[in-house]
Amino acid sequence: MVKTIINHVESNNDISLVEMLANKIWHEHYLPIIGREQVTYMLGKFQSTPAIKRQIQDGANYHLVYEQNHPVGYFCYHYENDSLFLSKIYVAKEVRGKGIGKRALDFIVEQAKLQSARAIRLTVNKFNLGTIAAYKQLGFETIDSIVKDIGGGFVMDDYVMEKPLTKKAV
Repeated sequence: MVKTIINHVESNNDISLVEMLANKIWHEHYLPIIGREQVTYMLGKFQSTPAIKRQIQDGANYHLVYEQNHPVGYFCYHYENDSLFLSKIYVAKEVRGKGIGKRALDFIVEQAKLQSARAIRLTVNKFNLGTIAAYKQLGFETIDSIVKDIGGGFVMDDYVMEKPLTKKAV
C-alpha cells in the first residue's frame, strides 16, 4: 500500500498548491454538476489564494494530501459549537477509489475526537450522487437539505450530512 502523507497548510507555497489542486479537481469533477460559470465563480470566491488565506485567518484548518510525494488532494475543516464542520475534501480523479479519501477522513475523525466533537458535519451538492454514496458508506447520514445564495446569481443546493462520533443514548 502506498503511504498517504497529510501536511498542515502553513506557507504561501502550500496555499498556492491548494489553489492549483482546487482548479484541477473542480474542473474535473464539478463541470457536469454545476457548469463552468459556477465553477469559475466558486473557485474565485472560495478557493483562490486570498480566499484561502482569509479562511485560515478565520480559523480554518487546511491540509494537503500526498501519495508518493505527489500532492493529490486537500481538505479543510473548522469547529462549530460541538461539531467539526468539514467544508472541503477533494481528491484528484486519477487516484480516486484508492482509499485516499478514507484515510483523510480517518485523520479528520481523529482531529475531531481530540477536540471532543460529537459529530462531523458537511454539505454536499444534491446532484453529486457518487460522493453522497461514498459519504453514506463512511457512516454519514443526511440530516437536512439547504439552498444557500452564494452571490453572483448562484446558489449551493446541498444536503447536510453528519457522522456521529459519540454513541446516542438509548
